[in-house]
Amino acid sequence: MKAPALPKLNMPAIDFKRIAEEFKTLDPKDPGQWPLGPRILILAAIFLALLLGAWWLGWRVQLEELDNKEKEEATLKDDWLAKKKQAVNLDEYRRQLAEMDRSFGVLLKQLPNKSEMESLLVDINQAGLGRGLQFELFKPGAEVMKDFYAELPITVKLIGSYHDLGGFAGDIAKMPRIVTLNDIEVGDSGKGALTLSTTAKTFRYLDEGEIAKQKKAAKPGAKK
Repeated sequence: MKAPALPKLNMPAIDFKRIAEEFKTLDPKDPGQWPLGPRILILAAIFLALLLGAWWLGWRVQLEELDNKEKEEATLKDDWLAKKKQAVNLDEYRRQLAEMDRSFGVLLKQLPNKSEMESLLVDINQAGLGRGLQFELFKPGAEVMKDFYAELPITVKLIGSYHDLGGFAGDIAKMPRIVTLNDIEVGDSGKGALTLSTTAKTFRYLDEGEIAKQKKAAKPGAKK
C-alpha cells in the first residue's frame, strides 16, 4: 500500500522588480502606508543592524573575555597539575635536598680555612720531598676570590724519576684536602731524570667577613 502523496505547496513568487518600484514611491513621513514588501525588508534590515550593533558593542567584548578566561583556566589547570606533582613528590624532594646538603657538607670539609692553608702548603711540599724529588720552584700565587671560596695557584717544578713523579701525583690525589694539578708538562732535565712543571691549585672556604665583602662588591654600583 502506497503512502498518500503530500500536497504540493505553491510558494508565491517574489517580484523584486515590483518591490523596487514600491521603494521609489515610499513616503518617509507616513510609514504606516508603506506596502508590506518594503516594510518587511526594512524591518529585516533594522533587525540585522541591531544584531551587528549588539555584537560589535557587547557580544564581541564578551566573547573576547570568554576566550581570555578559557586560556586563563587552561594556565591555572596546568599550574595546579604541576603543583600537584610537586606535592606528591615532596618527600622525595626533601630527601634529595637533605642528600645534597650532606654531600655539600662533605665537600666543604675538604676545603681548609684561612688558618689551615699554611699547613696544606707544607703537606704538598712534603709529598714531593717524601718521594725524593727535588724542588726547583715552589711559588704560591695570588688568591682568586670566588663566591664562597678562594683559589690559590702554586707554580711547581720538580726533578725526579718517572716513577717518583707519578707517585707524587698519586699522593696529591689522596690528600684529604682538594688539590688539583693543572697544565702538566714533563720533560728531560738532561741529568738522567725528568722534570715536571705544573700549577697546583688548592682551595679554601671564605670566612663570614670575606663572604660579606664579596657580596657587597657584587652589588650593582659597588665601588671596586
